[in-house]
Amino acid sequence: MLNYIWLALVLLAVAIGGWNAQLKEVTNGALDGAKTAVTIAIGLWGVMALWLGVMRLAERAGLVQRIAYGLRPLMLRLFPEVPADHPAMGSMLMNMAANMLGLGNAATPLGLRAMRDLESLNPRPGVASNAMCTFLAINTSSVQLIPATAIAILAAAGSARPTVIVGTAFFATLCAATVAVLSAKFFERLSFFRPRRVTIETEEKKPQRETVAAEAFDDETLTLSTPPLSRPAPWGMIVMALLGVFFLMLFLRMVMPEVFRLPLPTDPALQNPFSRMVNALSILAIPFLLSFFPVYAAARGIKVYDEFVEGAKESFNVILRIIPFLVTMLVAIGMFKGAGGIDLLTKLLNPILRPLHFPPELVPMALMRPLSGSATLALLTDIVHRLGPDNIISLTAATIYGSTETTFYVAAVYFGSVGIKQTRHAIPAGLLADLTGVIASVIICRAVL
Repeated sequence: MLNYIWLALVLLAVAIGGWNAQLKEVTNGALDGAKTAVTIAIGLWGVMALWLGVMRLAERAGLVQRIAYGLRPLMLRLFPEVPADHPAMGSMLMNMAANMLGLGNAATPLGLRAMRDLESLNPRPGVASNAMCTFLAINTSSVQLIPATAIAILAAAGSARPTVIVGTAFFATLCAATVAVLSAKFFERLSFFRPRRVTIETEEKKPQRETVAAEAFDDETLTLSTPPLSRPAPWGMIVMALLGVFFLMLFLRMVMPEVFRLPLPTDPALQNPFSRMVNALSILAIPFLLSFFPVYAAARGIKVYDEFVEGAKESFNVILRIIPFLVTMLVAIGMFKGAGGIDLLTKLLNPILRPLHFPPELVPMALMRPLSGSATLALLTDIVHRLGPDNIISLTAATIYGSTETTFYVAAVYFGSVGIKQTRHAIPAGLLADLTGVIASVIICRAVL
């Protein structure tokens, strides 16, 4: 699927650019895409080293396994191919939680770790498993508690009610996530998306990969059939309790400042308690995890410094695997944008969408969203400034931005990190979720705004 999409983007870019006399822009788009890919990868490197180190501590201490064990019923329904006691369950859960809280920088390394864990179960190297496709579809349609970036743009433009999109984005992403799961489960049953026959070279590698995975689970620290029964040392229990009380007090101060006789936030986006609660969770989540995980691991006798370093080392190989995939995809997208492909699609779709009462101002943004997050953000900013921050089209555009994802970028990064070339139904499911998010945003905003 990705082969055909990439080839189509490149050929269409050259054809449209030649017709519009914009071949120079096509060339510039390709070069800018290549530069952007490397810049993104380098920017991810440090963050990835941090979170892979933290995840290593959580895994070695048995914390990831405890999380997965507690949510076993839900995860088994979503990922029946993954054993309930596998580390991938905990990695996926933490990635989903980070996405819901809007912790983009933290969510990506956790998602890459989840992909690596899923790859250890994959019998076909280079071919996406059903679990991988479902995980990517969920990742591109994650339920948002608060679309912080979109709210910030509305507030900066002087909106009288920037947080009104919290509810609209939540229900739009709920619709998108539902469709993502259902479509992934439906597509995996179709013969068209079944994995193609594995090559002889892949078959030769298969036993070796399964042996490596099996050896990993023979390690005493990764035996996950039941959650670890031993408790942390007494001093660790005391420190974790104090840590919990400390962060709880910080949370209450941020959510209910009037109780502590503190001034109310002046930010328009934080005027109601729900917005303050989600904002507090977003701010406190990372400091809490960065302190709680090392303390928990140390209390269980883990050498936290050594294990953190070992986990951080993994980021180097991950980044090296990502860069070629990221360059390839962003070059094609840059060429297509430079050729004016988005403008042409907008003109072609306008006659179809007008009878459906779909605002034509939103078409470029809806088309751009799966391709580029930065370009979509620029389009959103332009709409807000042209039409006003409280215009229903501006609020709908902000809802679309908060309820959809850059599907092709996510696919390139996540699948590239584990060398997946045959993506099967992951991208169609992700794009269908994006389409659902756009349609749901328009319908919900028309109904409640």
